[in-house]
Amino acid sequence: MNITINDLTIHYTVKGTGDYVFLLHGWGSSLKLFEPLADVISEKYTVVSLDFPGFGSSDEPKEIWEVSAYSSFLIAFISQFPCEKVVLLGHSFGGRVIIKTASVPKLPFSIDKIILVDSAGILPKRTLKYKAKVRFYKLGKAFLSIPPLTRVFPHALDNYRKKLGSADYNSASQIMRNILVKTVNEDLTSLLKNIQAPTLLIWGEEDTATPVSDGRLMEKLIDGAGLVVLKKAGHYSFLDQSYAFHKIVKSFLKIGE
Repeated sequence: MNITINDLTIHYTVKGTGDYVFLLHGWGSSLKLFEPLADVISEKYTVVSLDFPGFGSSDEPKEIWEVSAYSSFLIAFISQFPCEKVVLLGHSFGGRVIIKTASVPKLPFSIDKIILVDSAGILPKRTLKYKAKVRFYKLGKAFLSIPPLTRVFPHALDNYRKKLGSADYNSASQIMRNILVKTVNEDLTSLLKNIQAPTLLIWGEEDTATPVSDGRLMEKLIDGAGLVVLKKAGHYSFLDQSYAFHKIVKSFLKIGE
């Protein structure tokens, strides 16, 4: 299904009946990864999975968005459905948007429960090596962007970006690259105390993108939050240990009781 939000065509799916659960995917992903989970949750709930703007089959934003813009979009999207209370489940970038949204005063709906899966939102400590690498990259990018060089070596900048940029950065369009830089550099740690809904944190023990230490800090800063760490699972813990993950979510949402 498609819906238009702020002149953007947004792709989404709906399964089941009952109270609403919204599934929010991570960066570079789409609602397709949540299909098995949506089947499980739809035993009791109406499950809405969506492609964020710039991902899957949804339109890209027309300008460079920050996390707050994605949060505003999410509020507008949820407001299209007849729900007074919602459950929000977000993986990685999706968790980042949930943290921001949970801090917005006077939402048009209440957040009943939150599930953060290998969530982003905590700015990692940058080593001197990392800072030097970023500085080197920016200098090289500026140099290769000089008009005489771009005319003589038209592919030099793209080759340089592919060599030093991350996989997410390299696979994105220009506007999504700029959005990625904006969002990953926003530290949401100070907002965690604002989360009032019962919150479940699920983490892969071997997650290197958002390490378990992030989950432990979120557990400490979110009042009443509980953390479950899945062994032999990485950043996509809901795929790496799907059976255990589904059991944990079903218990938290009281499915099958």
